[in-house]
Amino acid sequence: MSTFEGILPINKPIGKTSFSLVSNLRKLTNIKTIGHAGTLDPFASGVMVLLIGKPYTRLSSSFLNQDKQYLATLYLGITTDTYDLDGQITAHSPLIPTKSQIEKVLLEFQGTIQQIPPMFSAKKVQGKKLYVLARKGITIPRSPITITIKVELISYIYPHIQLKVDCSKGTYIRSLTHDIGTLLGSGAHLSELTRTKSGSFQLIHCCNGERLFEAGYNWSDYLQSNSL
Repeated sequence: MSTFEGILPINKPIGKTSFSLVSNLRKLTNIKTIGHAGTLDPFASGVMVLLIGKPYTRLSSSFLNQDKQYLATLYLGITTDTYDLDGQITAHSPLIPTKSQIEKVLLEFQGTIQQIPPMFSAKKVQGKKLYVLARKGITIPRSPITITIKVELISYIYPHIQLKVDCSKGTYIRSLTHDIGTLLGSGAHLSELTRTKSGSFQLIHCCNGERLFEAGYNWSDYLQSNSL
């Protein structure tokens, strides 16, 4: 077994793709078999668990099935096609919801609920990734998925709503944002997202993704060899 095989929790920086971290880590460790316990969009940051080496990539399904926690910032009044800040604006609204209206809407997103995956996602329908169709301007019906979720209002200063979200695997925070905006009548898109927890891994367990490839940075100090 290589010295660098194990479980590496990384605090993914904003602006980096999940694939770029995996690709660069392959060069750094000279290990080709590297998996993950859930990617993050480029604009998002936070906990990303990388599994280095075959003994650990075999555990990927167990890690993927674990719950996640996020800190999300919603921007009210502007809707985008991707449901986040990287998309094209599709609608504006001058409506300013009250805090009590927001609290009432959030009651609809507690416990076991149904959620429709966004078109701009890697989810496959009939063998095709949805985002490939979305980029061609094609929208198709998507079957809802069952998720378990707990949403807590952290702060509200218009146009920003900050939420803490605890959720089961397969939850799309962008879809949650879009659905909340729709019920409020103002529309919304996701402007910031940090994954604060993935399974048992929290940000305090993570190596610094910004410094991961700096000479002299001891990222291997964060490497764990325990299994589930």
